[in-house]
Amino acid sequence: MIRWTLGGIACAALALPAFARGSAAPYPIPKYLGDPATLGRSIQRTMTLLATSTPAHPNTVRILFYGQSITEQDWWYSVAADLKRRFPNANLLIENRALGGFSSQRLVKTAEADLYPSYPDLMIFHVYGSHTDYADIIRRTRERTTAEVMIQTDHVTKDEDLTEETDPAKLTPDGKIWNSFMNYRQIPDLARKYGCAVVDQRNIWKRYLSENHLHASELLKDGVHPNAFGNYLMAEIVKAYLVRRSETTVDPMDCDTVRTSAVGREIRWSGNNLTVPFDGNRVDLLLGGGAAGDFGDVRIDGKKPSEIPELYGFTRALSTPGGKWPVILKLSSEKPLQLEDWTLQTKRDAADSKRYVFTLTGSKTGPDGDGASDARFVSRSGRVVIEPEDWDLEYALALPGIKPVPETLTVHWSVIPHFTDKIFPPSHDLAVPEAFTVAQGLANGHHVLQISGNSTRFVQAVRVYRPPVRTEAPPSARPL
Repeated sequence: MIRWTLGGIACAALALPAFARGSAAPYPIPKYLGDPATLGRSIQRTMTLLATSTPAHPNTVRILFYGQSITEQDWWYSVAADLKRRFPNANLLIENRALGGFSSQRLVKTAEADLYPSYPDLMIFHVYGSHTDYADIIRRTRERTTAEVMIQTDHVTKDEDLTEETDPAKLTPDGKIWNSFMNYRQIPDLARKYGCAVVDQRNIWKRYLSENHLHASELLKDGVHPNAFGNYLMAEIVKAYLVRRSETTVDPMDCDTVRTSAVGREIRWSGNNLTVPFDGNRVDLLLGGGAAGDFGDVRIDGKKPSEIPELYGFTRALSTPGGKWPVILKLSSEKPLQLEDWTLQTKRDAADSKRYVFTLTGSKTGPDGDGASDARFVSRSGRVVIEPEDWDLEYALALPGIKPVPETLTVHWSVIPHFTDKIFPPSHDLAVPEAFTVAQGLANGHHVLQISGNSTRFVQAVRVYRPPVRTEAPPSARPL
């Protein structure tokens, strides 16, 4: 199966562009789509999951498109459709959570709700903006997930780009030749440091323009975003990188970042108790057939997962009226969270049109304080913290065309679980065990999983995910 989502919202059907539906594109076919020695590098766990899926044993593969408006363009539909065509037996879960207009300076904050909790197998990424925030997004993805990362360099938007400086030794982050610095120094350096794949889009685009005697503008609709022609080329480039290499030997279920331990082989029950020490930040159980009344209680380091603060997360803070763009870029907390919905009623300050005042209410917490957009806010319960620099109300509403900002509006978000305290056997017969996440977002280190109860018949294996980069800041410094 394949699930399409845009901005985290499931779509029942999409009007795909002609080239995504398999129609012949009326454009010159690219003769060169990258150095064969680089195609598929650093994404072989994902490609092996796809390639080894069979009707009897479909692998679930999560792919996330993340970035800003370039990632929202039609090319991503074509890439998703091509993956489904080539790997029909995989259980593909494909999402596009891109936020057009959000450069890396904003995306580094929205990633807290959008990127790391989604925990994809593969992230396909492109964004413009600050090189330091760009680096933080890549680093944190590798610290907090096991996702393989495929970074796209920038496509060409001007004819002058064909003769730009490409010598990394001559490129510095001083803004004088910014695009060259990002594409020929910053992105390659990040990829080497964090083990990411790089889609050499910029050089391939240049070669395509030269070979076909085209101007950069002929592939664009507005000077930046690709038109149908540009979307075709971008899709072909990305698809060429999504390949399994013939020399691949990775076991996607038992490798450097993911380990699977089978019950009865690597781990064993002691009566009705299963104890598994592990290193990582996420643990799944593979569940098979059980019986009515079977259940298991879960403990991590002696606690119920619901008692571990870092296993809770915020969703996007969206407004009504509004769109998919969060009006508060990032939420955090000083006290442990609980599962609930939050409502913030805000209105423009009569004395200052740029200032907004608000009241906050939690569905369980109840009334939790008043505040203003120009000051740090800590709710009475300590469950909500909003920094003044994270208010983005006017910009976030301008993107969907809501101008001027209404005098009053409602902002809403939820606290959601990345855990479960109790497990049950699947309600239907399964040809292969079903993976079920019991804890995600732990500190990336040593933990002990304990399962008890009458669950010996349906817990078949434990799968642990260990991000490849250790967190540079202690977990206590991260938002809860």
